[in-house]
Amino acid sequence: MEKILIVEDEIALSEVLRDEFSLHKFDIVVAYNGEEAMRKLRSEKPDFVLLDLLLPKMDGFEVLKQMKSDEELQEIPVIVLSNLGQDEDIKEAMKLGAVDYFVKTQHPIKEIIEKVRHFLLQGNVE
Repeated sequence: MEKILIVEDEIALSEVLRDEFSLHKFDIVVAYNGEEAMRKLRSEKPDFVLLDLLLPKMDGFEVLKQMKSDEELQEIPVIVLSNLGQDEDIKEAMKLGAVDYFVKTQHPIKEIIEKVRHFLLQGNVE
């Protein structure tokens, strides 16, 4: 069973994401801020990360930077799931190593689940 780390500080959304992904037979770990995300990345070794950018303690851009500079974490694929929809935010996240970027208000959870499942099965996001 693939393990997904959901990094989301909005508790209601993190619970919905956890429940929906669990229904699709994923093992789910949740972090509510960037520092907790880094700890759980190292302890849980997830197969995939869903990462919000606006987080307390350490933002998602910094989480991405630290992940991609760490040999043990740099190969873990990350999809950004954020309210930030400006081109510069999307470009920055992709430059830092995200494999895809979803603006929360523009994509239903089912679409995000399908993208993650496709990536884990195929090894890429298309």
